[in-house]
Amino acid sequence: MQEKIRNMLSRREALGSLALLPSVALAGTPRAGGGDPRLKTAICAYSFRKALGDGSLSYLDLVDMAVEHGIDGIDSTVYWFPRENLGGFLAAFRRKAYLAAVELPSIAIRTDLCRPDARAKDREVAWLRHWVDVSHELGSSHIRVFGGNVPEGSSEDEAAKWVAEILMRAGDYAAGKGVVLGLENHGGITARAERIIQIVRAVDHPNVGINLDTGNFRSDPYRQIEMCLPYAVNSQFKVDIRDEQGNHTPSDWDRIVRMFADAGYRGYLALEYEAAEDPFVAVPRHLARLRNLAAKYGQA
Repeated sequence: MQEKIRNMLSRREALGSLALLPSVALAGTPRAGGGDPRLKTAICAYSFRKALGDGSLSYLDLVDMAVEHGIDGIDSTVYWFPRENLGGFLAAFRRKAYLAAVELPSIAIRTDLCRPDARAKDREVAWLRHWVDVSHELGSSHIRVFGGNVPEGSSEDEAAKWVAEILMRAGDYAAGKGVVLGLENHGGITARAERIIQIVRAVDHPNVGINLDTGNFRSDPYRQIEMCLPYAVNSQFKVDIRDEQGNHTPSDWDRIVRMFADAGYRGYLALEYEAAEDPFVAVPRHLARLRNLAAKYGQA
């Protein structure tokens, strides 16, 4: 009991000191595996959002696509999961993936954790718990979550505490299911590496880390990616990146994958394609590049 009380107090102290943490956080508990890297590849379902939305492509088709292109897994954006007979869908998806030797490591959901109101926090935690259950039923061990935007009239420091509080509570529930929550650098409260690292360090939970999206930082992207790598529990690769002037430019994947390897990252490199070219034409080409780089820098 005394140990439990000490843990609770240390968490409260972490929340209270969020605003005082240094802008460049070098301490804290790393989330990466350390040692030799282990890099696996995945397809983000979101890459085919239009086809999934109009029904011309199914999640089961993505399993066939992963097999065709030699990709390890599917990062399953849940936006097009059926509302009816969800259990039957999950069972069929999991079965097909297993029989094809395709992994289902992660799901991606929408959340807004910048919630000042206690009831709103409770609803967000309940929402996260629901998707932890879904993830567990599907056999996925990671969920990508969003931090959300700072409400008007509130400070970023205040909002960061709310995000951390919700992640602490949801992380405890996720731990019981063997699921890890990955807070994505997705604008808003998580627009900068310094802030998202501060939040994850304050949460200080073995089931909470960073879902590192290589295309979402708006300036100095390579430095910010490198900062986040010790806390990365999943990643999504974009074909474009914003340079130091904020302009879109082709992403230097060789440089980025080498950074992942140097950090000892063990996990998935999931292609999330958002560019203008037809994804049915572009995605196979980019998957081949990603697969080759994973083989070049990581252990299969």
